Amino acid sequence: MISSSNTISYIIKPVLFMVCLVPFIALVIGAVNNTLGINPVETMTHETGEWTLRLLLVTLAITPLRHLSGKSWLIKLRRMLGLYTFFYACLHFITYIWLDQYFDWMEIIRDIPKRPFITVGFAAFVLLIPLAVTSNNKMMRRLKKNWVKLHKLVYVIAVLGVLHFLWLVKADTLEPLIYAGILLILLGYRAYYQRRT
Repeated sequence: MISSSNTISYIIKPVLFMVCLVPFIALVIGAVNNTLGINPVETMTHETGEWTLRLLLVTLAITPLRHLSGKSWLIKLRRMLGLYTFFYACLHFITYIWLDQYFDWMEIIRDIPKRPFITVGFAAFVLLIPLAVTSNNKMMRRLKKNWVKLHKLVYVIAVLGVLHFLWLVKADTLEPLIYAGILLILLGYRAYYQRRT
């Protein structure tokens, strides 16, 4: 008989790994086949940015889902989701500095403070780096209580990510507002749960 821990390790995690990889594979296939539309760089930037935000919100939803469902094994998926969030954030950033700005560092430096959506997006990316670096068990043991404090930055990052998207689109704000609503629900649940306990 397969234990629940083995089920997570041998079935759920590999399936989740492949599912999270699908958007990247789709972008690679689209780039190779030239099917990313009239502005492929814009498509890649948009898609990698949205998948970063989606996966970030899914990562934040793990703890509430665990509380509400009683399924403690869900927490074992959080690290992978968090690292995939960072993976797509890196792709988003690389697309900007390479395919959009052609590594013109002076232009990038001028661009970051000039456009607010880039400023908050860059800040979110920078804050994600220490979370990714310290996501392993060794760093958890080394940092102890400080690890928990550090990883609470994820809520700041999520707010910055939503602002980045909202300020980017300017006119058609429905989609970023949906993400903002989901984030408010997750933050509200966290505040409620902390007050109750």
